[in-house]
Amino acid sequence: MPADLAVLGLGQLGLPAAQAATAVGIGTVGFVPRPQDAAALNAGRPPAEGALTAAELRRMLAKGFRATSDPAVLGRVRTALICAPTPPATDGALDLSAVRAAASTLATRLRPRTLVVLESTVYPGTTHEVVRPLLERGSGLRAGRDFHLAHAPGRLDPGSRAFGYPNTPRVIGGLTPACIEAAAAFYGRLTEKVVRARGLPEAEAAKVLETNFRHVNIALVNEMAVLCHELGIDLWDVVRCAETKPFGFQAFRPGPGVGGHGGPVVHPGHRQPMVELARDINARMPRYVVRRAAALLNEHGKSARGAHLLLLGVTYKPDLPDQERAPAAEIAGRLLGLGARLTFHDPFVTAWCIGGRQVPRAESLYESAAAADLTLLLQHHATYDLQGLAAKAQLLLDTCGATPAGAAHRL
Repeated sequence: MPADLAVLGLGQLGLPAAQAATAVGIGTVGFVPRPQDAAALNAGRPPAEGALTAAELRRMLAKGFRATSDPAVLGRVRTALICAPTPPATDGALDLSAVRAAASTLATRLRPRTLVVLESTVYPGTTHEVVRPLLERGSGLRAGRDFHLAHAPGRLDPGSRAFGYPNTPRVIGGLTPACIEAAAAFYGRLTEKVVRARGLPEAEAAKVLETNFRHVNIALVNEMAVLCHELGIDLWDVVRCAETKPFGFQAFRPGPGVGGHGGPVVHPGHRQPMVELARDINARMPRYVVRRAAALLNEHGKSARGAHLLLLGVTYKPDLPDQERAPAAEIAGRLLGLGARLTFHDPFVTAWCIGGRQVPRAESLYESAAAADLTLLLQHHATYDLQGLAAKAQLLLDTCGATPAGAAHRL
């Protein structure tokens, strides 16, 4: 079928958007800069981060979806979604280079009356101050008059069985009221509910609030985990009790660190002390896990140097292969720095390298747990029999709170 929609960027945001559009019969083409990436997708090989399974990608291809690195296709669509990644740079700021590149590529092919939507996580003001000028300069068209410009921040929970594209409301902000309505009409075909923001910056800021809300609350419970351990209090029982309150409380749980594609967003030139502190607290958790692991070994007459440690679960989220910013990598690096010998197991990861060193994979899980001086549960995949592992392991440190009470040492 002829393409009516172009999705620029086929990662965590772009592939699910293309999947949702293809599912409702919208002719969709995905644009990626590198020909080898387009070829892999068209051959049914999804990216390693697991935005879609191979089976889901094959179903999309069967319905007419195609990926390309030819920008000429961008001039034949009525709607274009910019879903480029905005990872944190070395200074913690969002890297907007992929967004700029996508907007510049689209601009040279932009036609009048096209709807352009930025889905990438950005700072408030980015759509108007960064994307709009690139589109206007490259096309000679004017946003709000010759083409529609909107922002609809990505809002997906990868791997969730409860919430997918159709039943997750989408927030829409536009340069003009007509832009908002054009975007609302498009997303109304993909989702059950569209929420209209007052304008572009309000939609952008809504995503910032959602992202920072998560990080601040995770930091709070991580801080509580450290405090409760020092006081000899069972933090997991504290959370269990607190979450029975039917109002004014939402339960978050601690962990070995915060991974994933959505880091805390701090606007350049504007102080956000609470968000900055939350980022620092969460960034310290891998170091805290390593200290707890070394202390456990010491309590049982062993040193971290020369000890055999088994790491279970190295992805950032349960039951997904995505390793984006997973804390397991830093934890492993610090343990290797202490002289520990490591093996790992993850049902979704067949090979794992830390600092250029291949970490051996445990093929026999229970035998490896029994042989290891300490087993660390860093991610709770559904396939793990934690009761059985707890019975086999010499020592088990559970950083996820997934083991039955009393079966293991918990964060």
